[in-house]
Parts: sequence; structure tokens; C-alpha cells
Amino acid sequence: MTSRRTGAALAGAGTLLSLIGGALYVLPGPGLPFLATGVALLAVGLFVLVVTRRN
Repeated sequence: MTSRRTGAALAGAGTLLSLIGGALYVLPGPGLPFLATGVALLAVGLFVLVVTRRN
């Protein structure tokens, strides 16, 4: 798997987890861990995409 695909996969998973975490945070449920993990994965994925785009 190339670095660009890895970054895209991380960003996609982060977006999905952020949406799930946001929904669970509004509804009664343990949403904060999902939201925090999703935002972290999204940030790492976007960072990897930006770094690999330069090369």
C-alpha cells in the first residue's frame, strides 16, 4: 500500500469515526472517545496526504 493510499484510508476512517462520534455525543452514548479518535485519524491522514503530495 502506498503512502498516499494509507493517508486516504486514514482520512476516510477518521471522517467516518468523527461522524459516528458526533452522533453519539449528541445522543446519549459514549461519543467522546469515538470523536477524539476520529479527529486524530483525520488529522494524521490529511498530514500524510500533504506530505506525500510534496514528493
